[in-house]
Amino acid sequence: MRHVQAVPLMKDRFRLGYAYFNPLVFGLDQLDLSRPALFVGNHTLYGVLDVPFIISEIYQQHQVVVRSLGDSFHFRVPLWRDMLTAYGMVLGNPANCTALMQQGESVLVFPGGAREVMRRRDEKYSLIWKRRTGFARMAIQNGYDIIPFASVGADDCFDILYDADDLQRSNLLRPLLGQKSVARIFRNGDVLPPMVRGLGPTLLPKPQRFYFSFGQRISSAEFGAGEDDLWALREQVAERIEMQITSLLDYREQDRHNWSMLRKALT
Repeated sequence: MRHVQAVPLMKDRFRLGYAYFNPLVFGLDQLDLSRPALFVGNHTLYGVLDVPFIISEIYQQHQVVVRSLGDSFHFRVPLWRDMLTAYGMVLGNPANCTALMQQGESVLVFPGGAREVMRRRDEKYSLIWKRRTGFARMAIQNGYDIIPFASVGADDCFDILYDADDLQRSNLLRPLLGQKSVARIFRNGDVLPPMVRGLGPTLLPKPQRFYFSFGQRISSAEFGAGEDDLWALREQVAERIEMQITSLLDYREQDRHNWSMLRKALT
């Protein structure tokens, strides 16, 4: 299958990215992935810079091809959807997730989805999950453990000049964004991309170092199918992710090697 062939090649294909972002990974080598798991983490700004490293590192360290669940927005873009599919992404819905789990595959999901990707200016490294418990339901129904993970670095690659709230308040765009068809496309602003600036005046991402942390498994076996249990599992996972984000941010403050190779060359 295409995704099985593509994922082992990711590290070579993203060699420039490895040099540019100089990723550092914690905890992944301590995990036992002989049994499949549901990986759950925080989505970062635009959601595309750090995910390849997550998938690549899981494969490099454990030879496990993790299947990511993607928002429907990705699958509306020709070529882009083909590339993501080649690296194992499937449309994120309960039927596809159940099918993957019944096949014994490890699955990766970002409960914040597109809304967490299209961050506002004051939402850096925040979990924006609303009331979603779908991932907890999938884990409980299919007997999957959850592995919480965190990503730090990508939210600092761009400065947000205008976020979705700014754009919806602008006199120029408000009439357009208020149209029903446009509002439906952008889900009333949830998937309205912020306008950003990267390195200097360009859209090239700033060469920040990426940090990843993988926590220990959380068993879903002790949770039932009721709403209280779903919420309890959801909150336990969210708390573990937030703790890892805090730990990575603290580590970054002390990391003397927190520059990527390119950033060193530019300074």
